[in-house]
Amino acid sequence: MTDDTTNGPPGDDAPPALPSGPRGGDGRGRGRVRGDVGDVGDVGDVGDVGDVGVTGGRLRAARLGPQDIVRLGGTGLRTRPLRIFLSALGIAIGVAAMIAVVGISGSGRAEVDRRLDALGTNLLRVAPSDSLDGTEAKLPHEAVAMIGRIPPVRQVAATGATSAHIYRNEHIAIGRTGSLEVLAADRHLLPAVGGHIRRGRWLDSATEQYPAVVLGSTAAGRLDVYTPGTRVWLGDRWFSLVGVLDPVPLAPELDSAALVGWPAARTYLRFDGHPSTVYVRSEDSQIAEVRGVLPATAYPEKPGQVRISRPSDALAAREATESALTGLLLGLGGVALLVGGVGVGNTMVISVLERRPEIGLRRALGATRGQIRTQFVTESLLLSLIGGLGGTVLGTAITAAYALSRDWPTVVPVWASAAGIGCTLLIGMLAGLYPAVRASRLSPTEALSGS
Repeated sequence: MTDDTTNGPPGDDAPPALPSGPRGGDGRGRGRVRGDVGDVGDVGDVGDVGDVGVTGGRLRAARLGPQDIVRLGGTGLRTRPLRIFLSALGIAIGVAAMIAVVGISGSGRAEVDRRLDALGTNLLRVAPSDSLDGTEAKLPHEAVAMIGRIPPVRQVAATGATSAHIYRNEHIAIGRTGSLEVLAADRHLLPAVGGHIRRGRWLDSATEQYPAVVLGSTAAGRLDVYTPGTRVWLGDRWFSLVGVLDPVPLAPELDSAALVGWPAARTYLRFDGHPSTVYVRSEDSQIAEVRGVLPATAYPEKPGQVRISRPSDALAAREATESALTGLLLGLGGVALLVGGVGVGNTMVISVLERRPEIGLRRALGATRGQIRTQFVTESLLLSLIGGLGGTVLGTAITAAYALSRDWPTVVPVWASAAGIGCTLLIGMLAGLYPAVRASRLSPTEALSGS
């Protein structure tokens, strides 16, 4: 008996038609063919074809579920582990660089905020500016007392510049001062600036009267003097060291200074009593109002020669400067991520060339062009996802290690991790799109003949 069913040419997303007959089922050109394709030897692991329907003499392509797509994409990755590792490493380095830059910058900002919270942002610094005729202006003797009368002011203390110099001993040549200042200090200075004693003690009502000195952290290092009771040569006489300060973030000028009691400076160092810097603590809610009245209060005759600054603003400005550097490093991390994406694209192109027989066999067994495209795009996405996750873990570890080494809080923004993984998926999809389209355009005969 002759079969009068004619099969038309298959379309782009349809496999070639099968002739109907007694083995097709009901003799009317319709039936079901179910098969499980296993190993194909040297060609590779093709996987399950699934259910193939035959209707009207033409094959109906099987539908692949999400699990099938992920399994097929993972098959290509498992067969080439070393190449996949190296490609994922490129992506991981780019993501790790970006997350580490953002994380270290965020940890630094968190440390600045923590320090400002501990030290306070309500400290104002009052100092004289140069006069119009070029001479050095001086605050009046009563400046500290007058500032203390402002109602919102809670603490006020001052330092005064002297002409004396400090040396390790009397044999040091004059002029080799190590850029150290000698300042007369109010005994209320330390709590006003938020400073702390590292060794010894601070000036009190007794020691401020006698030749005793407290060194800033930098000054102690340059003189190599840390032990209380040690004598230093200051102002042509011996002074006894009573304490060494920790670094003072809000008043860094004190780090390189030798601090002498206000009465002792007037007695032994010919100090004129004019304050050179006044430190003012006020209520947080009244900081702007206090800043507005300080010039006229500190120097009523010449308020224009008074300069007011807020030390916490300097820390914030330094943070802004570091943010600019963070943007540059973030751009370099993006370049590294882009290079990793090029590596993924190269890996997928080579994979298509090496797996032409597999592609041809899958097409011959009923896989559509869309399924081939989906398979290779999925492989690229999985490869990028592996690199993105690895880079996120690596970048977080780098941030944590650096923050711990600096005694900073570890801060890795969630948006940075999400953006890193999202960028890797986008780059992976774009990198795998061309190889996937190229693989789907291969006809079964062309792919199998190429083997």
